[in-house]
Amino acid sequence: MVHTAEPVSPLDRPFGDDRPARLAALAADPAAQAVLDELHAALPADRLLTDPDTIGPYVHDEAEWAEYGTPAAVVRPRSTDEVAAVVRSCARHRVAVVPRGAGTGLSGGANAVDGCIVLSLERMNEIVEIDPAERLAVVQPGVVNDHLRAAAAQQNLWYPPDPASAPWSTIGGNVATNAGGLCCVKYGVTRDYVLALEVVTAAGEVVRVGRRTAKGVVGYDLAGLMVGSEGTLGVVTEVTVRLRPLRTTPPRTVVGFFDSLADTGAAVAAVTAAGLQPAIFELIDRHSLQAVNEWRNAGLPENAAALLLAQTDLPEPAATAEAEGILAAFEACGAKDAVISTDAVEADALFEARRMVYPALEQRADAVLTEDVCLPRGRLADMLAEVQDIGARHDTFIANVAHAGDGNLHPLIIVEQGDDEARRRAQAAFEEIIDAAIARGGTVSGEHGVGLLKRGGMRREQSPQVLAMQRAIKAALDPLSILNPGKVVG
Repeated sequence: MVHTAEPVSPLDRPFGDDRPARLAALAADPAAQAVLDELHAALPADRLLTDPDTIGPYVHDEAEWAEYGTPAAVVRPRSTDEVAAVVRSCARHRVAVVPRGAGTGLSGGANAVDGCIVLSLERMNEIVEIDPAERLAVVQPGVVNDHLRAAAAQQNLWYPPDPASAPWSTIGGNVATNAGGLCCVKYGVTRDYVLALEVVTAAGEVVRVGRRTAKGVVGYDLAGLMVGSEGTLGVVTEVTVRLRPLRTTPPRTVVGFFDSLADTGAAVAAVTAAGLQPAIFELIDRHSLQAVNEWRNAGLPENAAALLLAQTDLPEPAATAEAEGILAAFEACGAKDAVISTDAVEADALFEARRMVYPALEQRADAVLTEDVCLPRGRLADMLAEVQDIGARHDTFIANVAHAGDGNLHPLIIVEQGDDEARRRAQAAFEEIIDAAIARGGTVSGEHGVGLLKRGGMRREQSPQVLAMQRAIKAALDPLSILNPGKVVG
C-alpha cells in the first residue's frame, strides 16, 4: 500500500499541535521505518531530519490554506547519487517522495503528505558550468535564480526568467512550475530556456533528457514534459539552461496612471493591438501601492485606480519610437497622467515596488491567497472588472497586480486569519475567479502551477480526454504513484 494518504487541512488540524504524536505513529509504520533504517545506513547523518521541530519548516510552501500532512522525515541530499538512493528506497517500500525547492510556491505543490519523505534539494546549489561560447549554464536544482543571473552577468550573459521570488526561489522549483516573471512577456518562461535535465526516475534510475545543442528533434520532448510537472514525473537533479547576451542598452520606461481598472485593461489591449512588445509590462493597483507605501514608506502615488509600467529595451532610435507608441496608447485609453521616464533610479524603484507587493500585503493581513489566472490580453479589461465585482459580491478585499503584457493576472485575496466566515467567502471568490477566467478563454494558472489549490480548476478547464492522457503519462512514468502524489492530476 503506497503511503499517499490525503493530507489534512491545517485549518482542521494545526500541524504544531499534534506532530510529535503523529511522528510517533509514523515511526511505528513498518514501511516508513524500513525506509528510515535504510537511509540512516546509506546517507551521512546530517542528511536526515526526523525531529518534529526541525522538519516543521519543510512541510508546506507559501500557499494559504493548501492541505499538508506529516512526513516521516526530511532528507537534504548533496548529490544525484544520494537522491537516487532515497527514491530507490522509497520505491522498494512504496513510500511517497515529495521533492521541494525553497518552498516559495503558491499552489501547495511542495506540501508533504502523511508518511512521505520530503526531499529538500536546497543543498544541491552548485553552478556547475557557464559556457560563454555555447551560451548555456549547467546548475544543480538548489541554485537560487538571482545567483544564476549574477554569475551569468559576470560572463556578459543573461538568464531571463525572473519570478518575483527570484531572490529566494531556486532553479529546480522554477523548472517544476515553469516559472515566468516580469521579463516573460518578451523573453519567455522557464521552459523556453531549459535545454536538458538530469532526472531521477520513480524507479531511482538516473537519466538525461534534452540536449546541449541549439537544435534537436530526436524523439519526444521529454525535457519539455518534465518542465512544469511539479515533481510528479521525476526528481530534477541538474538543469542545463540557455543564456542570452547581457542587455546593455539603457531601458526606457513608460508610466501611466488610470482612474479605473477597466481603462487600465483597455490600455494593455491597445498596446498589444498596436504591435508593440515591451520587455516588461506590469500592472499595480491602488491597494497594492498603498501596501508597499505602508511597509517601506516608498512614497508611491496612490491617487489612481492603477498604474501601468512598460519598459522597452530596444536600441535607439527604435526605443524612442516604441516608448512613444506605448505612451500614445495609454493616453488614448484615458490615462490621466502618462510619461516617458528618463530617470533610471525612479524606474527601478517602481519595478522594485512591483516585486514587493506580495510581502507588503502579508504585513497587512494574516492571510494572502494569491490567484494566478491568465487571459487573452483582449479580455483583461473585462476580467479586471469581473474581479472587482466578485470581491464585492463576496465582501472580500482583493488587490490586483498583473504581468499585464501576457494577460497573467494575480488577484491577491486578503483575509484575517481566524475569521472562518471570511475565509469561506475568500475561497468562494477564489473559485469564482477561476471560473470567470475559463469562461473568457483563459487558464487557471499562468505560472504558479496546479499543485493542490488548482486541481479542481484544472478539471474544469481541461476535457476528460486530455485529463486521461495526463493520467496515462503519470502512470507510465510513476506506476507506483510515489512521486509527489495527490498533486496536479490528483
